[in-house]
Amino acid sequence: MLNFELSDTQKELQEKAREFSLNHVLPEAWTADENDTLPVHVLKKAFHEQLMNSDIPAEYGGKGYGLVEGAIITEEIAAGCPGIATSLFDNSLGLEPILLSDNTKAKQKYLTQVANDFKLICFATSEATMGSDVSSIRCRAKKDGDDYILNGTKFWITNAGFADFITVFATVDPETSHKGICAFVVEKQWDGVSTGQPIPKLGQRSSNTAAIAFKDVRVPKENVLAEPGKGFLLAMKTFSRTRPIIGAFAVGAARSAMEYAISYAKKRKAFGSPLSGFQALQFKIAEMFQKVETSRLLVLKAAWEADQQKDPTISASIAKIYATESAWQVADEALQIFGGYGYTRMFPIEKLLRDIRLYRIYEGTSEVQRMIIAGHVLANYTPVMPPLDELPVTRQSGQENGEIVWRCSMCGHVHYKGTVPDQCPICLFPGKIFKQVKAN
Repeated sequence: MLNFELSDTQKELQEKAREFSLNHVLPEAWTADENDTLPVHVLKKAFHEQLMNSDIPAEYGGKGYGLVEGAIITEEIAAGCPGIATSLFDNSLGLEPILLSDNTKAKQKYLTQVANDFKLICFATSEATMGSDVSSIRCRAKKDGDDYILNGTKFWITNAGFADFITVFATVDPETSHKGICAFVVEKQWDGVSTGQPIPKLGQRSSNTAAIAFKDVRVPKENVLAEPGKGFLLAMKTFSRTRPIIGAFAVGAARSAMEYAISYAKKRKAFGSPLSGFQALQFKIAEMFQKVETSRLLVLKAAWEADQQKDPTISASIAKIYATESAWQVADEALQIFGGYGYTRMFPIEKLLRDIRLYRIYEGTSEVQRMIIAGHVLANYTPVMPPLDELPVTRQSGQENGEIVWRCSMCGHVHYKGTVPDQCPICLFPGKIFKQVKAN
């Protein structure tokens, strides 16, 4: 039996995250956006309120929550500010390769530190010349005894300017594509690690994004998360577990855009009546609500699959596509309801629109998600219906049991006479194209 009700514990967590978002995130949102700065003190408050690192297992000092709880928290924080939510969640993204690895020493060392002290860890796959195509990584890892030497740069890295630790994906040979990819945990203070200035962005300005450079950085054996050939799979497993949370960002941001639009539509008057009284506006609001609710269901389904140790890859891609594209549509319609005021920086809609636009790009663009889904449908999906040329047909009146029936596999024409015609009377293809079919 399906049950779509949150547990009492999840409801309490939702309320806690909602209050934190209203009291600590929302008041910082526009100042941080205006100044293009990450309010680290908000992240520290979230850490002390146990709203960060929720997925660290209890054995390492964490809460041991699943992705469903992570999605619940993320929606509420993103409703206050999508940018701050991105930086807050980035710890979970950075920790995921460690959690998924077989390196027990790295787990004990880094998961414990991040759980017990305010530490930031970022995730570094992207480079200036590649984004969603992880197999084209150029950052080099050269074997040196039991250690590796890292050289290269990473780009678009959330929290790069503030992180204490970095999970890095590199390659021993770019020519080998995914077969050469490996993964490591790097500490920011190690010799040879440096970061660039914050990247100026359209939105998500309250989240730090910068480049990281590695120059002859020695990575000890105990910090190897994946040897060459295993790093690509580790990255893909990471994304399949973190993509539902990108959908949760979108749900929270879209929900706020919708709520602001509803508030404005109820108060603003045109032609002597509130905007909310016009059917055209009511239809917009109805579609907004439908998109937010549907997005949340898809996100929670993908998160639930991950928590149940199922492969969430396809559900995660579906959730990410639908939630992120719907969020853009909701915010765009919200701005339309606000009219000219929505286009100004005096109201929150333009910021939400700028923040939301990124969701269709990072952690795999919408185009990449469609490739993943199409690959699954065309190669692995099991149809319920029979192939077209095996569809059963009904006997004609007077036809005897056992009499052979034929179907043209080009146009579908059914031939009821017992022998194959020389050619199809409909599409004119030769008779050899006919196949015998069952007649009921």
